[in-house]
Amino acid sequence: MSYDYDEGPSYNTPISPRSPMWLTPEERAAGIHKDLKIAARRYLCPNCGREFSLFQSRAVACKACPQASQNCPYVRCPFCDKEYPISGFVVPESKEDQVHMSAYADKVFNRWQDAFGNNRR
Repeated sequence: MSYDYDEGPSYNTPISPRSPMWLTPEERAAGIHKDLKIAARRYLCPNCGREFSLFQSRAVACKACPQASQNCPYVRCPFCDKEYPISGFVVPESKEDQVHMSAYADKVFNRWQDAFGNNRR
C-alpha cells in the first residue's frame, strides 16, 4: 500500500473495512460507521479521470441493473460507464472485503427503497 504518513493513503488506495479507521467524536455521535466512510469515499476513474463513490455508482450507474442489489462484485463509473472490480479498487484484493462492502451498499439502498421508493405519487 502506498502510504505517506504525513498525507495518509493515496487517493485511490483501497481500504479494508477490517482495518482500523479514525472516527471523530462527531461522526460517532451521528452514527457514522467506517463502512459508510468507505462507501462514500471518492475514487478516480482510471478511464475518464472523474471522481465517484461506491454509493454514487450504485445509485446512478447501476440503478437499472438487476445485479446491483445482489452483491455485485463490480463498481461502475457513472460518467463513462466503465466497470471495475470492487476488490482491488474500493477494497484490497479480498473476497471477504468485497462481499462485505457490496452487501453493505445493497443494505443501504434496500432500506432507502423501503423508506422512500414506494411513496411516489
